[in-house]
Amino acid sequence: MPVVVVESPAKAKTINKYLGDNYTVLASYGHVRDLPPKDGSVDTDNEFDMLWEIGSDSKKHVKAIADALKDDNELILATDPDREGEAISWHLQEALTKRKSIKKDTPVSRVVFNAITKAAVTEAMQNPREVDMPLVEAYLARRALDYLVGFKLSPVLWRKLPGSRSAGRVQSVCLRIITEREMEIEAFRNREYWSVKAILSSPTGQEYEARLTTLAGKKLDKYDIENQQQAEMAEAAITSRDLTIQSVEAKPATRNPSAPFMTSTLQQEASRKFGMGARQCMSSAQRLYEAGHITYMRTDGIDMAPEAVTMARDAIKDRFGGEYVPAQPRMYKNKAKNAQEAHECIRPTDMTNDAASLKIMDADQRKLYDLIWKRTLACQMESARLERTTVEIGSADGQVGLRATGQVMLFDGFLKVYEEGRDDVVVDDDDKRLPQLNQNEKADKKSITPEQHFTQPPPRYTEATLVKRMEELGIGRPSTYASVVTTIQDRDYVRKEKNRLIPEDKGRLVIAFLENYFRRYVGYDFTASLEEELDDVSAGDRNYKDVLGSFWRDFSAAIAETSELRITEVLEKINEVLEPHLFPVTEEGGDPRLCPNCEKGRLSMRTARSGGAFIGCSNYPECRYTRAFGPPGAEDTGGIPPEGKHLGDDDGDKIYAFKGRFGPYVQRGEVTDDNKKPPRQSIPKDWPPADVDLSQALMLLSLPREIGPHPEDGVMVWANIGRYGPYLKHAASTSERGGTNANLEGIDEVWTVGMNRAVQLLAEKVASRGGRGVAAKPIREMGEHPDQGGNVAIMSGKYGPYVKWEKINATIPKEIEPEDLSMDQAVQLLDEKAAKKGTGRRKTAAKKPTKAAAAKKTTAKKPAAKKKPAAKKKPAAKKE
Repeated sequence: MPVVVVESPAKAKTINKYLGDNYTVLASYGHVRDLPPKDGSVDTDNEFDMLWEIGSDSKKHVKAIADALKDDNELILATDPDREGEAISWHLQEALTKRKSIKKDTPVSRVVFNAITKAAVTEAMQNPREVDMPLVEAYLARRALDYLVGFKLSPVLWRKLPGSRSAGRVQSVCLRIITEREMEIEAFRNREYWSVKAILSSPTGQEYEARLTTLAGKKLDKYDIENQQQAEMAEAAITSRDLTIQSVEAKPATRNPSAPFMTSTLQQEASRKFGMGARQCMSSAQRLYEAGHITYMRTDGIDMAPEAVTMARDAIKDRFGGEYVPAQPRMYKNKAKNAQEAHECIRPTDMTNDAASLKIMDADQRKLYDLIWKRTLACQMESARLERTTVEIGSADGQVGLRATGQVMLFDGFLKVYEEGRDDVVVDDDDKRLPQLNQNEKADKKSITPEQHFTQPPPRYTEATLVKRMEELGIGRPSTYASVVTTIQDRDYVRKEKNRLIPEDKGRLVIAFLENYFRRYVGYDFTASLEEELDDVSAGDRNYKDVLGSFWRDFSAAIAETSELRITEVLEKINEVLEPHLFPVTEEGGDPRLCPNCEKGRLSMRTARSGGAFIGCSNYPECRYTRAFGPPGAEDTGGIPPEGKHLGDDDGDKIYAFKGRFGPYVQRGEVTDDNKKPPRQSIPKDWPPADVDLSQALMLLSLPREIGPHPEDGVMVWANIGRYGPYLKHAASTSERGGTNANLEGIDEVWTVGMNRAVQLLAEKVASRGGRGVAAKPIREMGEHPDQGGNVAIMSGKYGPYVKWEKINATIPKEIEPEDLSMDQAVQLLDEKAAKKGTGRRKTAAKKPTKAAAAKKTTAKKPAAKKKPAAKKKPAAKKE
């Protein structure tokens, strides 16, 4: 039986159903080899030779494949049909050859399929090929470039910009896009303008809305009415005149459906409609692909296989009728940036199956499949037919003119199934319905309303619009979008608020540094050009070592130039670069860098060990003025002045309220050489910082509060306010790790809760987690895991029942009763949970040792010589 290797156990399980008992299907669990995270893994002095190492988790998977090849001397590599999939196959072939599991007479073939269906898998098995080396070389070039940037540029950041974590070839350019947009927003100055709308009535009494377009015989531009006075004059001009309908023009219009999904458009639409991040979207799509529900989800292509087009047209006719099927099939083509990644579009493998019929249990997968199914059907449906009407209304003297617009849907076409979302919703007057109106009819005025508006800054990027922008610039490829967008968030360079991406201080400083000292390498044109060179490598038109050599020659020189830089020099340079942003010229014309507190020192950017940045006075410690990183007023101080607020005195100490980088807090005393860390306590979120008085500050500074020894064990019980709100702690001291914590309902309880209430809350907390050191009892034992062994059970949890196997816990969907859950369903839930956690693997049940093995284990061994502890290394930079 030939040994077939795929990436994941879920994919292996699906393919095994189609191939049957004639094949042994195993999973590699992703990449089996990678560059060791240490300097020298890419030898720049020896034609960029790369040192590969099998990961500790991967060794057992490689061994399992090697063991299978002892019995079945044929290897079929069936990993994903893209660059990463080709690389995994190459790594496997290399690793197995190195350990002599692949011999001279071992047939090795590569098969690819765009969908995991019986027909696609069977056809692929009949058309094997060799590993595509140009595609592998494109992977090698990308991996080497990412390594060289990460391991050569990141240490420069660590040394020259304290608190920075790493830089990356594509991630830094992506961060630049977000940072530049934020600076646009901060530099934006809004502009006031007004519009005037009128509610008019037709002779039959039907009302409709029109907006002012002509005033004093002149056609109005957007900003012509600048203020309220002009708006009131316009209102008076309309009020004083009779209006009639001067023309009614109706024009037919059509709306065509969007093309089927490729990777970037799927991520964008999933973000718009469901708020899914790029990683969440691709994880769900991966599960759908492995289950055989959709075609491969990493693609630049939008073309659809002819048989799929036919299947879609048949499904449309059966569900909606023949009038929704166009006379000719719709054909979509795009010129992909990389032909090797331009697979077929993302579509269902069977158009007749909607989300309901497949009974997909995972909510994200169900929503995403429904989105893909609807978009695919819609792309082959008839256009929507509309009638758009424009009505011009005016006064007899031509001084005033208004316009009303609307539309009527004549045939919904593809809109019956699906309409593409918008990144930023714009109110469109054309979407409104108008009553029957005729030329020369009188338009009676019901109300006239001037409306004030202000121009808006450009919107912050969402993950969807960021991917769209990267695609427009030619930066990144389908397999990189999700990882790049995720990486800049994981490294705290960017945070996501209300689905919008906002650069953190660390991110802004990194970009300021890179743009000043490594400007070329965060340039859009350079990065896009390098992507095109890598695409040429994958097409076999360019040597990958030539690409690496050209890049490294200039990049290593730029690294060498920064080696002598001092930290103070770097910070001052960043101050200069960011000066227009951090210290804008004031209206009074004074020095924007003069400290407003002491009026002696100069303001400059400072960095903290945590990597955060702030603006401080050069006259420190005499002047302790600080403000948030950014232009003046960039952050709300909550009513606390930058220099702090003196609340009063207590026992000879001054009590202050300050606005710190981590929020507002109160402080007893001042910072001195002898008292560098005076007592402090954060102000609760529910308390307006500006309203905190001396008595409240003293209450906060009295924390943590001793309630008393616990009656059962005599260990102290405390009440305090922590990062997540008010809580109780049962431990010898509040600084002690461990113990038992229990939440309090409100802030006031911190000072009022008594021992009886505290004991009750602590006991409930212990009980909710099954008792201290006592395992929770299952509500139903399901038996042995059918594939891997080990007990599967249904447990009762804080958020509802869940299924447990070894260390994996999977929530049971609300629509399934625990007593109705089958073992197959339980295994599916566990597999999906394991995949989401990123493990993608399951433990094999431990086998009982044989007598021979036991005897061997007990054989005495010589004690190994003790090794000296290795010197600690700096954390390695991560790859893209």
